[in-house]
Amino acid sequence: MQKTAIWTVVALVAASPLHAQTIDPHHVIGAAIASDIARDRQAERDARRTPYASPGYGAIATAAAARDACAAKALYQAGPDGKLIGRPRASTMATGWEVEGEIGFAEGGAAPFVCSVRNGSVSGVLLQR
Repeated sequence: MQKTAIWTVVALVAASPLHAQTIDPHHVIGAAIASDIARDRQAERDARRTPYASPGYGAIATAAAARDACAAKALYQAGPDGKLIGRPRASTMATGWEVEGEIGFAEGGAAPFVCSVRNGSVSGVLLQR
C-alpha cells in the first residue's frame, strides 16, 4: 500500500509539469477567435478615423502613385504568371484618376485592365480576360 501511494505521488508530481506544458486545442481555438475579433475591431476603428485611406498605399495623391497602386492590384488579380506590359496610363477624373494598362501572361496573350482611384484609394480594378 505504501509503495502504491509513493508511486501515485511520484506520478502526480511528474505529470503536473507535463500537463502544464500541453496545450488544449480548445484554448488555441478560443485564442484565435479572440484575436480575430480584436483585429476586426481595430480595423473598424481605423476605417472610422481615415475612411478613404488605402491600406498598403497610403493616401494616393499623384498620378504616379495611382499608376503604381493600380498596377499592383491588377497584377494581384492576374495571379503569379502575370506581368505588366509597358507603362500604365493615368488620366484625371473629378475625384481622382482612371488608370489603363495591360497585363501579359506566361502562356501567351495579354489582358487590358482599367482601374479607378477615387478619394485617395483604389476603388475598383477590371481585368478583362
